Amino acid sequence: MATQQTAGDAPVGRFAGLFDAVVANVARVIQGKEEATRLALVCIAAQGHLLIEDVPGVGKTTLAKALARSFGLEWRRIQFTPDLLPSDVTGASVWDRNSGKFTFRPGGIFANVVLGDEINRASPKTQSALLEAMEERQVTVDATTYQLPAPFLVMATQNPADHEGTYPLPESQLDRFLLRVRMGYPDRGAEIAMLDHQAHGPSVDDLDAVVGTDAVATMVALANRIHVAAPLKGYIVDLAAATRRHPSLSLGMSPRAALALQRAARALAAACGRDYATPDDVKTLIGPVLAHRMVLSPEAAIGGGGMSDILAEVLRSVPVPSGRG
Repeated sequence: MATQQTAGDAPVGRFAGLFDAVVANVARVIQGKEEATRLALVCIAAQGHLLIEDVPGVGKTTLAKALARSFGLEWRRIQFTPDLLPSDVTGASVWDRNSGKFTFRPGGIFANVVLGDEINRASPKTQSALLEAMEERQVTVDATTYQLPAPFLVMATQNPADHEGTYPLPESQLDRFLLRVRMGYPDRGAEIAMLDHQAHGPSVDDLDAVVGTDAVATMVALANRIHVAAPLKGYIVDLAAATRRHPSLSLGMSPRAALALQRAARALAAACGRDYATPDDVKTLIGPVLAHRMVLSPEAAIGGGGMSDILAEVLRSVPVPSGRG
């Protein structure tokens, strides 16, 4: 995902400039995670929500906080625990003695960037409180609907599902996350740099905003201008159809997933300095966009089949458009 500027294209150059400024700022506190940072920014520019998954201690929360601070937006952290209530997330109506009526007290979801830390440690009832907010940018409490601020982004971290005290996220909620990013362990050089950085480098709380508060809206608008040719749209639809009939999948791509793949491909193309998306953009993003949305068939799960292998099969089975049609 190296950034390649296209000379003379001012809108694309502006997008790439904002993109690279945030990547460089995050790199001040997270070593060796440029790929994860770029994918997270693609998610933001595509107006999506981000799920960061891996074992504890690899920088999931730090990445989320660093991105939020880099944009200078209002952000809040919700620590998901088994005893967290839905009203702690969305807010609740509270009796006001002075006015003699109920008033709405907003919950932690009312911010531009909401960091849902260890989201899969909360009960399914609490997790479901996020569904309306993530899809419609609003919450409904006591039959009254409240609009969330714009921009609105949920950046959730989760531990692997087999860890102690976790609940599996329902498919309906997973489908609302545009991208799932895995942090992974740093390589040897990055880990040595991390140890040195602890004594001499800035902390995530020291980061300043490097782009304006309107940068997210600007990036979204510029990404929406990226051209997606008709053959590439057909390619995305053919990939969706291939997942739906794959024998190892009981749940393939939804129409929402196809839309998400196109939005993410536009954002990635802009980050690479192009004003058009390519099949390679789709191939690069198919894992982060789709792997968490699809469900293995019981036979494939028992047989130990991996989602990455299935997606590779899907890519091989669908002809890549040549662009000459």
